[in-house]
Amino acid sequence: MNGTQLLRSPQTIRICIVEDDNLIRDGFALLINSTYGFKIVNTYYRCEDALKNLQSDAPDVVLMDIELPGMNGIEGIARIKKLRPKTNIIVVTVYENDELVFKALCAGAGGYLTKNMQPGRLLEAIRDIQDGGAPMSTNIARMVVASFQKNRNSPLTARETEVLELLSKGKSYTTIAEQLFVDKETIRTHIKNIYWKLEVHSKAEAIEKAIKERLI
Repeated sequence: MNGTQLLRSPQTIRICIVEDDNLIRDGFALLINSTYGFKIVNTYYRCEDALKNLQSDAPDVVLMDIELPGMNGIEGIARIKKLRPKTNIIVVTVYENDELVFKALCAGAGGYLTKNMQPGRLLEAIRDIQDGGAPMSTNIARMVVASFQKNRNSPLTARETEVLELLSKGKSYTTIAEQLFVDKETIRTHIKNIYWKLEVHSKAEAIEKAIKERLI
């Protein structure tokens, strides 16, 4: 080992990727490995395989997808943090709904990025989390801040709040159902419950009252 390697090794950030899309996984690995101070120690298609090698890989940072074959990313995050509490985990996913964001953060994720980010943002996020930061995509950060500003005495459930927020953004029942991975009839039921709890009779009234009372 030469002098340069000796100087570099303590600074090198060791990274594992858990991502089931081959193109995305290989793209991230190529980007990271070609950047000074970063080293991909392993990439995985499934959480289960990453967990088996967690101690030998000894990653500083894990980039974790949410929707994976077998064990999902939320459970994977919780297990990694239990086995290696000092390993930092950044979720990198296409999903931006409240429920998944908060489940991931509660499980132990320290950052949450969406896959449509610029490549340089991923590298910044890895450095940031290693320096004690909590990197998040702009939309996710807004969502987290908004959640703390909401009325904690809201009569609505988390899912009803989410439905109403999407309605307030002009989303159709079909779009909301697709985004929340439920059928359209379930959305209709949520909306009936929202109207009943807020004592309103239309979408416009529900949105107006929710904004006025800081429910969304």
